[in-house]
Amino acid sequence: MKNKQENILIIHDVRSVQNVGAMFRTADVAGINKIYLTGYTPAPLDRFGRKRGDLAKSALGAEEFVPWEQRSLPALMRSLRREKYLIIAIEQDKKSVDYKKVKLKDKNAFLVGAEVTGIPKNILKRCNTIAEIPMRGKKESLNVSVALGIALFRILEI
Repeated sequence: MKNKQENILIIHDVRSVQNVGAMFRTADVAGINKIYLTGYTPAPLDRFGRKRGDLAKSALGAEEFVPWEQRSLPALMRSLRREKYLIIAIEQDKKSVDYKKVKLKDKNAFLVGAEVTGIPKNILKRCNTIAEIPMRGKKESLNVSVALGIALFRILEI
């Protein structure tokens, strides 16, 4: 990973607190600069500002190190486009490319979506690239936090 590169993560509509915590931990070890939580994705703090123990358990403290913010996804994507981010969806789609072939820019935003339904088509249309991890077995997908880890480590060449 280039030192001057800025890499952020957008977690959209991921329901599982354990998955979100695991993604905070993965983001920390992968050198992600910031996490944006959008849609109904749970945050490290509850609505009263108290630390969520269930998220902290799987994040192992990473929620303390990686800056995060809750945002509206459409507004965030407009802002990222203005700031010249390459928006990379980690998703299976007819228009996807092999995740090993993603070419990064100086500013990159990785987007993951809901566990069962993935990233909605209207959001995929607003992404610059859709990166897909090839599946060889009978199962058609990976757990979202596992997929994120595989994709980040391969794409960022960690």
